[in-house]
Amino acid sequence: MPRTLDARHDRFALKSPFRIARGVKTEADVITVTITEDGAAGRGEGVPYSRYGESVASALAEIETIRSAIADGADRQTLLALLPPGAARNAVDCALWDLEAQRTGRSVADLLDAPQPLAIPTALTVVIDTPEAMARAAAAIAHVPLIKVKVDAHDPAAQIRAVRTAAPGPALIVDPNESWDRALMESLQPLLAELRVALLEQPVPAGEDAWLEDFAPRVPICADEAIHVAADLDVVARRYQAVNVKLDKAGGLTAALDLAYAARARGMGLMTGCMICSSLSIAPALHIARLSDFADLDGPLWLREDRIGGVSDTGGILAPPAPGFWG
Repeated sequence: MPRTLDARHDRFALKSPFRIARGVKTEADVITVTITEDGAAGRGEGVPYSRYGESVASALAEIETIRSAIADGADRQTLLALLPPGAARNAVDCALWDLEAQRTGRSVADLLDAPQPLAIPTALTVVIDTPEAMARAAAAIAHVPLIKVKVDAHDPAAQIRAVRTAAPGPALIVDPNESWDRALMESLQPLLAELRVALLEQPVPAGEDAWLEDFAPRVPICADEAIHVAADLDVVARRYQAVNVKLDKAGGLTAALDLAYAARARGMGLMTGCMICSSLSIAPALHIARLSDFADLDGPLWLREDRIGGVSDTGGILAPPAPGFWG
C-alpha cells in the first residue's frame, strides 16, 4: 500500500493559565501528523508558535506542500530540504521516526544505537504572577529537583527572590522570555548569583544580543529564541554558554540531534525544552534529554487531559510514555 499522510489540528485545554512575559495561554493548539504505510502508522506532533511567525493554518499549509513527496517515499534527510525548521517539519519528522520504528520492529533508541529513555528530572514551571502567588506555587513544589521560574521586566528581583525563599532546595532556571534589556540584565547579576540560579534562559531579545559577546555573566546564559538549528551556533556560541534544544524550533528529532551534538562538540551546556504540548511531543524529546544537563519537559503536565499512555510525573521525575506510545 502507498504511504498516506494525515495532518490535523488538535486542541488541549490547560488546567490553569500559563503566563509568561509574552502572554497567557489557556489552551495548547498542536498539529498531529500520522503517516501510514503497509499497515503501520507513525505519529508526530508540532506546536506552531506565533513568535516565529507560525500558526495552525500555516503549519498545515506547509505540510500540504510535501504530501506527494511523502507519498513517494521521502525520508527524514530529504525532509530537511523540503521544509524549513519549525513545527510543521517537526510533526512530519517525528512521524517518520515512529513509522520506521514500527516497520522495522526496532525502537527509535535502537535506530540511534542509544539507551532507551528512562525517567529523568524535569523542571516544573512557576509562571508569572504576584511575588506572593509565585511563592505559594513554588512552596507546593519545593521538594522537586528543578524549578523554572518565568519572569518579566516589571519586578523580576521580587519574583525570583519569592520563589527561592519558598523553595530553597531545587536548582533554579530563570526565564525572562526576551523581556529584559542590558541595564536590567547587568543590575540583576549579583542577585542571580546570590540566589544560586543555575541557568538564565534568553533574558534579552534574540537579534539584540550582540553585546553578550563582551559580557561576563555571573551565571550561565542559555540561548532559546536565539537558537534553532546547528548552523546558528557560529554566532550563538560567542554570546551564550548553553543552548535550549526544542524539536519545534529545530524542525524535528533529526535536526535537534544535529544541534545537540554540535553544541556539545563546542563544549556548550545543553538543555532540552518544549512548548505547551501533549506527550506526543515529549516522547521524541526524551532522546535529546539524555544528552542534556537540564530537561524542561513539563508541557503535558499543564494539560487537563493528555493523550492516553503519555508521560507521568512523580515529584519532578518524568517517566517515559507507556510502551507502544511512540518510537
